[in-house]
Amino acid sequence: MDDMTTTHELDDGVQEISGKKYMTGADGRLTPLDLVKPADKLSDETVRKVMGFALDLSAQIERFKAHTMDDLAGLDGLLEQQYGVVKAGNRGKGNRTYLSYDGCLKVTVQVADFVDFGPELQIAKQLIDECLNEWAADSRPEIRAIVTRAFNTDREGQINRAEIFMLLRLDIEDERWQRAMTAIRDAMRVVGRKEYVRFAMRDDAKAAWRTVTIDMAKA
Repeated sequence: MDDMTTTHELDDGVQEISGKKYMTGADGRLTPLDLVKPADKLSDETVRKVMGFALDLSAQIERFKAHTMDDLAGLDGLLEQQYGVVKAGNRGKGNRTYLSYDGCLKVTVQVADFVDFGPELQIAKQLIDECLNEWAADSRPEIRAIVTRAFNTDREGQINRAEIFMLLRLDIEDERWQRAMTAIRDAMRVVGRKEYVRFAMRDDAKAAWRTVTIDMAKA
């Protein structure tokens, strides 16, 4: 009877196949463990160790955020009852700040809408181009620069939203320009919303706030 080939994935990234140990390279090929360079083994071991801690910490932060939002939602619910809000529990809230009684601890919830643009945006671009072509030399170069940056797409094919919003703030009375701005506003679509929680503390009510950093990238 032929021996059956068995595969077992070990925690250290080593696979055991029919009694022999291998490591899988980035190209997907199996390399016998005794042929892997010591430096590569050490690098693999270190990365796996650090990643293990990172994954545990990431999961802990996710749980912390969920508990935080639940606690704040519970507080909101009590306040809604206190003031007789009919539709209690509505989560469509905007930005809000929570303070400790001594004013030294602060939790801030900031809501960011993700905005995309519909086909009206291209109509706005045509109207803006008409304006710029007619104004020609009389148009300010900074306006042309804003328009260029606004409608240039990045590597992901996304337009520059900040510059689009800058166009809306320009005070230009041309009727076609105004129609273009209306088209931009009509093109806006809120496609998602995300809540960010930030924490701060200070020594006393007159001291400056210090951010409590949880984002490792900002530590």
